[in-house]
Amino acid sequence: MNVLFMGTPDFAVPCLEALVQEGYAVKAVVTQPDKPKGRGHKMMAPPVKICAEKYGIEVLQPQSLREQALMPALLRFQPDVIVVVAYGKLLPKYILDFPRLGCINVHASLLPKYRGAGPIQWSIINGETQTGVTTMYMGEGLDTGDMIFKAETKIAPEETAGMLFERLSVMGASLLVETLKALENGTAPRVPQEDGVASYAPMVTKETGHIDWTRTADEILNLIRGTDPWPGCYTMLGDTVMKIIRASKTAQTGQPGQVLFADKRGLCVACGGGEAVVIDELQMQGGKRMSAVSYLNGHEIPCGIFLG
Repeated sequence: MNVLFMGTPDFAVPCLEALVQEGYAVKAVVTQPDKPKGRGHKMMAPPVKICAEKYGIEVLQPQSLREQALMPALLRFQPDVIVVVAYGKLLPKYILDFPRLGCINVHASLLPKYRGAGPIQWSIINGETQTGVTTMYMGEGLDTGDMIFKAETKIAPEETAGMLFERLSVMGASLLVETLKALENGTAPRVPQEDGVASYAPMVTKETGHIDWTRTADEILNLIRGTDPWPGCYTMLGDTVMKIIRASKTAQTGQPGQVLFADKRGLCVACGGGEAVVIDELQMQGGKRMSAVSYLNGHEIPCGIFLG
């Protein structure tokens, strides 16, 4: 079975590794172009490219897939199946129609819930207690194709998006191998999605992490977990950005956003619903991560002021 692999971030790497280790003929990898990162804007290769080069697999990085841009590669490699894992762009019809076994996607949710670019983060932000991975036949819609297999897992109460990301990436690799074996022997099912119960998980942005203190304590704690490690959860102390790394719920009441205490117990802020959270770990704009107590040892935050 000739495979063309399309993927970009860390999440896709275990899937590519699994294909190589299982002996599949990965003819080439298609990934996003290198991008500048960090303060020095140094060009950085996508994680999937780094992985592919480790195994000596040819890497293609087209700026666009439009106007038959990938057709020469498809004709050269003649893939029986195209595996897509977090590639980052919708595939045009000429790609979807090319392989005889179709284009197979590994998606980090239990479809049809959380279609879109941010399923892991939004499942935690929305307080879900269960999630998983789905393999599917790709169509022209956004994560709307027929499902093949699912693998489910519980979301732990303290689990962050980063932790869940790592677990689901490994689960996805195992499910992908199971899916390809079923495709090979003709036993892969086609289960249509119920559009009526579908939900959408848009791409997470920096603004996603901005706390609305009128939300309940549980909702704010979910936001902190769901935006860790990126983009991070934050509030404003005057004109200064305060990132919140870790917090806990406490039995205090006040007006939403009001600082109720700031001492050796931590930094307590009132939420909506007559609840409050204690900020245990934070990072002030331009500073390092530290415990709230350590920060308060050198900086005073008056009780009664409001965070925004």
